Amino acid sequence: MDDNYQTYMNRVARMTLLSAYTSQVQHLQESAKFASHPGGDKKAVSFPGYTLITPPHGEEDSMNSTFCSKLRDYQQELLQMPICSDLIIPIPPDSFHLTLADLIWDSAYRDAIATNPDFEAQLKSCFDDIFQQYQNSVTPNPSKWQMLGLMLMPRAVAICLVPLDENSYEQIINLRRAIYQNPKLIALGIEQQYNFTPHVTLGYFSEITPDLDRANFATMLSELNQKWTENIPTLTVSRAELRKFDDMTHYYRKPNFPVLALS
Repeated sequence: MDDNYQTYMNRVARMTLLSAYTSQVQHLQESAKFASHPGGDKKAVSFPGYTLITPPHGEEDSMNSTFCSKLRDYQQELLQMPICSDLIIPIPPDSFHLTLADLIWDSAYRDAIATNPDFEAQLKSCFDDIFQQYQNSVTPNPSKWQMLGLMLMPRAVAICLVPLDENSYEQIINLRRAIYQNPKLIALGIEQQYNFTPHVTLGYFSEITPDLDRANFATMLSELNQKWTENIPTLTVSRAELRKFDDMTHYYRKPNFPVLALS
């Protein structure tokens, strides 16, 4: 399902153009992953599951501290745009991460743990095996990525990433194949549902009001991108970690959760 390297590069190059924003702003939707609480604040709702990600922020991954610092700056610039004050619910910077492989979430997760009390132990065992086989079959090398620009999704806005070279891309694609083609994982109900579009989510959309100036929003996103074309830091993916989440603001690992070192 995942694109080859050149197809991916061509696809994402179009996603950060004004024409893409102009089209995508017509389809914005309020995210159901957040809800209003007394006082008007939006809080994350329960949305549990498991995922495979990089360490989520600079404090846990000092190699990428400059990258994470730049993400914080970009998020603040985005939120300071006049049109975004009530439009975007920011993700806590401590939760910034790159998803390497979506696994299971929400109703599928709830059904899985309801019918299989050993689900987590079996999931962990699968990844112990997958990571061991992967390390035995390839020579792991860090995968390096750069920020391309803002990516507009129906319910969220993110920073889209591009690999520095084809090897960086193939490193992650090969890992994803090892995951999604694993028979034991498939038996647990885990299957690939999305092709790989690496990104770091900055925020989710709140209520989309009828008076939203969509054309102006698209233009502002494009102009913001133009400011970010210099001194772009690199993200080095040196670890892949099985993590659990209860909602979209906190991703954590238990001491026995497997980790794949890519360097």
